[in-house]
Amino acid sequence: MIDFTRIDYLKNGNERQKKAYEVLKKYDVLEKLEPYSAVLAGTIPIEIDIESSDLDIICEVDLRFEDSFLKYLTFSNLIPSDTDVKVENVIVNGEKSIVLNFMLEEFPIEIFGQNKPVTEQNAYRHMIAEYNILQEKGEDFKQKIIDLKKRGVKTEPAFGMLMNLENPYEDLLKL
Repeated sequence: MIDFTRIDYLKNGNERQKKAYEVLKKYDVLEKLEPYSAVLAGTIPIEIDIESSDLDIICEVDLRFEDSFLKYLTFSNLIPSDTDVKVENVIVNGEKSIVLNFMLEEFPIEIFGQNKPVTEQNAYRHMIAEYNILQEKGEDFKQKIIDLKKRGVKTEPAFGMLMNLENPYEDLLKL
């Protein structure tokens, strides 16, 4: 099993993974987010991304100190000064979360923070479940997921459609 808490595996991946690795390293993204236990999650690590897929970076953030997190991001020079950043406070599964979106070169970046360890966040848990399913079901299944995503279906619903899951967001967490 790949250690998804590190990004070294991207160096030997497909072209998009290699480019993601280069951009993440060039800007020291995960190094700068190390105090927040940052992990790359989502579709790029498990090779089911499409052209519009972003780099999803999940972080453990104590949102009582949200201002400190935002100031840290500013002073760490993680986000280039000429970059537009969208910051949202959202509730995800009943939990307060913060989401920042911006661009680094050709990649949309989404930094997602919740007050829980990253390996317990649903984004990470979904990715691991999806990776295991992809390993079990093979290349044809993987291509069907990608085809659904190209038609606008989100990742978890795509798995749900192909696996007859009633509530894919919850059911994937049980696998």
